[in-house]
Amino acid sequence: MASTPTTSPVLLRGIGRFDFIALIINITIGAGILGLPAKLYTLVGSWSLLAYGVSGIIVTLIILCFAEVSSRFSGTGGPYLYTRRTFGPLIGFEVGWLFWLSRVAAFASICNLFISYAALFRPQLASGWERAGVITALVLGLSLLNYVGVKRSARINTLFTLAKLGAIGLFAAVGLFFVKTETFTWPPFPAYSPFSQSVLLLIFTFSGFDVATIPSGEVQQPQRTVPISLLIAIGTVALLFMAVQVVCIGTLPNLTQSERPLADAATQFMGPVGGWVITAVALLTAMGTLHALMLTGPRLLFAMAEQGQLPSWLASTHSRFRTPYVAIFVTAALQLLLAITGTFLYALTLSTLIRLAYFALVSAALPVLRLRTDAPPAQFHVAGGWLISGLAVVFCGWLLSNSSAVEARDVSIAIGVGLLIFALMQRRPKPRQ
Repeated sequence: MASTPTTSPVLLRGIGRFDFIALIINITIGAGILGLPAKLYTLVGSWSLLAYGVSGIIVTLIILCFAEVSSRFSGTGGPYLYTRRTFGPLIGFEVGWLFWLSRVAAFASICNLFISYAALFRPQLASGWERAGVITALVLGLSLLNYVGVKRSARINTLFTLAKLGAIGLFAAVGLFFVKTETFTWPPFPAYSPFSQSVLLLIFTFSGFDVATIPSGEVQQPQRTVPISLLIAIGTVALLFMAVQVVCIGTLPNLTQSERPLADAATQFMGPVGGWVITAVALLTAMGTLHALMLTGPRLLFAMAEQGQLPSWLASTHSRFRTPYVAIFVTAALQLLLAITGTFLYALTLSTLIRLAYFALVSAALPVLRLRTDAPPAQFHVAGGWLISGLAVVFCGWLLSNSSAVEARDVSIAIGVGLLIFALMQRRPKPRQ
């Protein structure tokens, strides 16, 4: 029987440094790497390699800010925790609310990506009751796995990550031997709009480090583990992503028409068997990302409820497994609904825009926390922190300016709903001490 929130045991710190690095890599190597090489090449051609470099620099600046800010805290919540402590409860709530929505939408979109790849083996999975059945099985299986314990879930996440790294790394390593240099053409530098759009899409591809900071309350020695793990993981991922883009450009003549660029490229240099293998890898990649999102998303609801900004029953932890079981099942229910009814590409862009907003806030928190005498001491200091923080905020603003009117409208609606929930929670009677 589960305990009530008032007597809930604390979360178990069962995630070690290696498992935490694997969690970041697992989330980051997600849906983007499976489809974006073709989209980027359509936008800016071989200049997509430069777009990778620009986005990598921007993400590194943001990660350095995250590294210092996160080193001041040891609790669960990630960007929600940092912004609430820095800018107050309203800003913190909005960040947590939008962050959670973006995670739910990302989970739903990747579920649909999983189905599109699985349909290559069985076309009937693309629609009807079979599609709904596979999505339901994915959501229920992953939520139950997280329900029975974070340590077991973290170990499985590590296995997913090692398998993904091995398979995609093999694709890149083998493919580099078949790259044809004449396929790399360098026309005049692309216009502002397509280049900035390509960088915006790549921010989604490099994201994941922000999600991984949510379960810090279950990480061993988080103030040291989180900053070091962030830097190691993003370096590994950046090298892999660049290699994959080089292989796709250098081996796939019709890259702009490809819906599954990794599988099509593998078919070019390894034959049909290679294409099927990479398709299986794509399924594994999507599954690993879904698992990581299921691990992190509910912890955000838990953290917000723990701070009294959501109903207290969302902060319940199981008396035996010591997991936030109510938050897990609430998150899973909405993920299931959106996965069955939703699509992939729009959720990807919307998720990126939401992320950029709180990336800017976390980056801005670095100098604010340095000035505050009541802030917890930083265990990790960034050289030139003020300059890095300023550049990160400016770059986030630049990318946000490239959003469409529809996307800006929908983000505004989400913000408005968050304000309504915050106001309702503020009007609730406070518990007696």
